[in-house]
Amino acid sequence: MDRLNLAEKATILVVDDTPDNLSLMSNLLKGDYKVKIANNGEKALKISLSDSPPDLILLDIMMPDMDGYEVCRQLKRHPKTMDIPVIFLTAKAEVEDEKKGLELGAVDYITKPISPPIVMARVKNHLALKAMADFLRDQNEFLELEVAKRTREVMAIQDVTIIAMASLAETRDSDTGNHIRRTQFYVKALAERLREHPRFAWFLTEVNINMLFKSAPLHDIGKIGIPDRILLKPGRFEPHEFEIMKTHTTLGHDAIVHAEKVLGTSVEFLSFAKSIALSHQEKWDGSGYPQGLAGDDIPIAARLMAVADVYDALISRRVYKQGMAHEKAVQIMIVGRGSHFDADMFDAFIDIQEEFRAIALRFVDSDADMDKKKDYLAQAEAL
Repeated sequence: MDRLNLAEKATILVVDDTPDNLSLMSNLLKGDYKVKIANNGEKALKISLSDSPPDLILLDIMMPDMDGYEVCRQLKRHPKTMDIPVIFLTAKAEVEDEKKGLELGAVDYITKPISPPIVMARVKNHLALKAMADFLRDQNEFLELEVAKRTREVMAIQDVTIIAMASLAETRDSDTGNHIRRTQFYVKALAERLREHPRFAWFLTEVNINMLFKSAPLHDIGKIGIPDRILLKPGRFEPHEFEIMKTHTTLGHDAIVHAEKVLGTSVEFLSFAKSIALSHQEKWDGSGYPQGLAGDDIPIAARLMAVADVYDALISRRVYKQGMAHEKAVQIMIVGRGSHFDADMFDAFIDIQEEFRAIALRFVDSDADMDKKKDYLAQAEAL
């Protein structure tokens, strides 16, 4: 259907309190358009707000109760009617009257007595303009939906990438996948607690907290490069073994950097993953690894993960140890306030420690999880 046919079948609403004027305009328009009439402003608004609104309105100004100016004003205020073109059709011929009508949002102003050919030409032109505006608006809405769809797809790809990478590391570690989930929610809870803190508010925006939540599972991705004889050792590490184990931080960071180089560009959503993987074992007093960073030189993302990771390591069951009670874990961690942990972050952890406990219970390791890990360790030792 072409635009001419659309215009010929358009609906015109004629608003006038004089029956003769309504009859005149109806007879003039009905050969080319579907015509609706209203003899007052209230009825005009009711028709315009109905499920079958007009495509264009011819509106008289001088009417009782509600004049044309007020009708136009209300039409332009309402989202459903604001895009319907209004042409004033009136005996008010002063320049100031026309100026006021156009300022209220009318697309045209025709004075009586009318010239039928002029009225028909202007109606046709404004319907064509409306058809084009509607087309462009529909296109914009379509494009916005497509952009939203593509954005969701990109975010889904990011999520799948992170989960796949984290799961790959988890298959070689004696920790369970629930460790990944717990630390993810610990980091989010701690970040949300600190988002109004003067030291961290600039960084802990809603967008960044969401990115932290997504990136947290990659904190131990580097463990995939640690030999089984060390990674799966059930007891304490020998000094030389611990030095190898410590390289999981740089291995994780370098793996992500390498992936970006292969891709040919840096990836924003992996920026937090890199800093978390590299620096989550740093300590506030500079005694951590791999770089011996101290204080605010340690990335905020890594400082958050340090609290989450240590807490979960203490409370969690492993094949070689029982999990520690929440209260005991907190007491041990208190010693690290201001030495291992950023003091302000640790104080926030204390404030929401019950939320940490709830997360731990929500994602508790099952007996089946532990049995699988025991079997995996046994197979590894047999090899």
